Amino acid sequence: MSNRTTDDPVDLEELFDTDVDHEPTPRRVQLKRSFDLYVAAPARVAIHDWRALVGMLIVGAFLLVGTVGVWLVEQPISGDAPILVQPFQDLSYILGTDTLGRPIGAQLIHATPGMLKMIFAGAVVSIGLAALVGVLSGFMRGNIVDTVLMAVTDVIITIPGLPLVIVLIAIFQPESPYVVGVLLGLDNWPGLARTVRSQVLSIREDSYVEASQIMGLPTSTILRRDIIGQLMPYITVNSALASRRIIFESVGLYFLGILPFTSFNWGVLMNLAYQGGALTDPQLLHWLVFPMLTIILMAFGLVLLSQGMDSVFNVRLRARHATTTGDEATGEE
Repeated sequence: MSNRTTDDPVDLEELFDTDVDHEPTPRRVQLKRSFDLYVAAPARVAIHDWRALVGMLIVGAFLLVGTVGVWLVEQPISGDAPILVQPFQDLSYILGTDTLGRPIGAQLIHATPGMLKMIFAGAVVSIGLAALVGVLSGFMRGNIVDTVLMAVTDVIITIPGLPLVIVLIAIFQPESPYVVGVLLGLDNWPGLARTVRSQVLSIREDSYVEASQIMGLPTSTILRRDIIGQLMPYITVNSALASRRIIFESVGLYFLGILPFTSFNWGVLMNLAYQGGALTDPQLLHWLVFPMLTIILMAFGLVLLSQGMDSVFNVRLRARHATTTGDEATGEE
């Protein structure tokens, strides 16, 4: 009989441990059980949740396009195709061409890597800073560290985001998509940091955290094992939402011409289409619409993925979809 209280974190393997004699479990069975609980069961949960399945398919397709697609499709240059071919009229240029004879589909494909780099850098910075500040501030509640971190967070959160980003861009004149993502990520972390702090304040009162402190475990171990381990699902879900914000902000700044056109991406395509008169000429409308639809599809996939990951990280759902039990494992051996 386990003495764990209801406040303790759920151990998936403990849910299936029916060996009352606590005999050593063979290594092969342990590996099989771990694979079932931490790989196969989450995959089954994702398959049964249409949001996770569709979200992973959409995001995975963009990753595939941004990595493999650029090798399969040549980078478009002026004169590659006839001018202003309408969409779905020619299979060679399925999405049509622009005023310079460049296939729009090929432009979207070669604009994807820059967007992926920007999304990755922005999400890492915003989520990383939010997790670091929120965890330290929440765990050190009432300490000078908590006071300083929350003071800095409150100052940044009161600064209007768009003017701050514009000033940073004017100072640094970023050319690399990674740098653009970092600058955009600096505006997105304060709100999430406060949310993470509130989560940590709740977790640190649980009995298993108090037990770790009484046992004299190092603070780094408690933060890594007991605090951050419980926050990882929440942080992962929010990373998808942070990526969506990075997309909208970067595309908006490129469309307005605030960011320099040194990195080819969807916002640059929309700006070129707008400057070319796509809003007033029906024959040019596809030049603006398809980058816009690409942005919407990517954002939609990230939202679905974040919602689906909430189910995938649900420990009891994963346990319900697991097939390995302690009795079965012992019997097989």
